[in-house]
Amino acid sequence: MTAAKGALSGKSALVTGASRGIGLACAQALHGAGARVILVARDPTTLKKAADELGERAHAVVGDMLDAAAVSRMIAEVRSLLQGVPDILVNNAGRFQLTTVEETSVVEFANTIRVNLTAQFAILRDFLPDMRRRGWGHIVTIGSIADHQAFPQNAAYAASKFGARALHEVLREEARSSGVRATLISPGPVDTPLWDDVNPDTLAGLTPRTRMLEASAVADAVVYVATRPSDVNIDELRLSRS
Repeated sequence: MTAAKGALSGKSALVTGASRGIGLACAQALHGAGARVILVARDPTTLKKAADELGERAHAVVGDMLDAAAVSRMIAEVRSLLQGVPDILVNNAGRFQLTTVEETSVVEFANTIRVNLTAQFAILRDFLPDMRRRGWGHIVTIGSIADHQAFPQNAAYAASKFGARALHEVLREEARSSGVRATLISPGPVDTPLWDDVNPDTLAGLTPRTRMLEASAVADAVVYVATRPSDVNIDELRLSRS
């Protein structure tokens, strides 16, 4: 599905959670397709390194999705940098842990919702009016198999991902015929640093890391949907390991 080099030349993209894993792979792929890319993440050192490695047309903007004020500052910085809003928004930043319902604290549940859903809403809500006015834009939500299938020990994560899927579907309905496109990409397990503290290879019922998707597969899907003709919207893509 790899797009031709330069297919996104002249376009701008913002990717959240872009310092590692799926987000970094998406930033690399969009940049490789010619886009100007803004990488957003909370750790300035790792983020700057990622942007520097991409080089020209890559910018690092610090933003902690858990902090509403930081999200607002990030949005303002992006607007200043682009003198407007991005052509492509990839809402990817995520928080994940495995705990049963009774072991999940109210604070952790709320924090997961804030990172995986509320921050995504805040960003797209701010950018959407300008996208509508100019008649184009693409909002890509990185979902999960957990946005349509329930798993044990996923109380907070599943709630956030089901919510993100619902938000996408409402956005898609409201954006029809506006020129603004909306896509949900829902991969199965992806081998990223998110699993480092879980070690799925040792836990029954989880996919071994050698059988997970690569982050580049998700990034390839992002570039694919972003490079379709302007009158084509890919509503949803589900990815699994063959």
